[in-house]
Amino acid sequence: MRMSDLITQEIIRMLNESEGNTAEIQRNEFANSIGCVPSQINYVLSSRFTPEHGYIIESRRGGGGYIRIRRVVLNHSSALMHIINSIGDRMDAMTARIVIENCIESGIIDKETAVLISAALSGVVMQCVPVEYRDSLRASLLKQMLLTLIK
Repeated sequence: MRMSDLITQEIIRMLNESEGNTAEIQRNEFANSIGCVPSQINYVLSSRFTPEHGYIIESRRGGGGYIRIRRVVLNHSSALMHIINSIGDRMDAMTARIVIENCIESGIIDKETAVLISAALSGVVMQCVPVEYRDSLRASLLKQMLLTLIK
């Protein structure tokens, strides 16, 4: 398992165990307990725990400083609209994979739906599209597929 996946897994575990969907960490201590450098914590927070992924990060610097990660809880339709609005005009394959994984983890889509969406956005499908259009097509396809799930 990659270090960034391990860090993500631990933060999600902390969020799941908390009563208020909030985890609070001290970056250096957390990095020591995981066995990584503090900059890896920053990378994971800035790439996987963003508002687009349904999280709010608060921090306080200095002695006794902390990083607070809060999971935003939305109803199904609101969560889907939030994700759709965050996609933008272009999306690379890695970002699409992360969005799909986050949708599974938060219960917005089931694994069967995720497999279908991933297949439609796969490299096999995209290889017949000119490279300069792939990210635009991927974003449009993902938005439209998620729109069909709004009830």
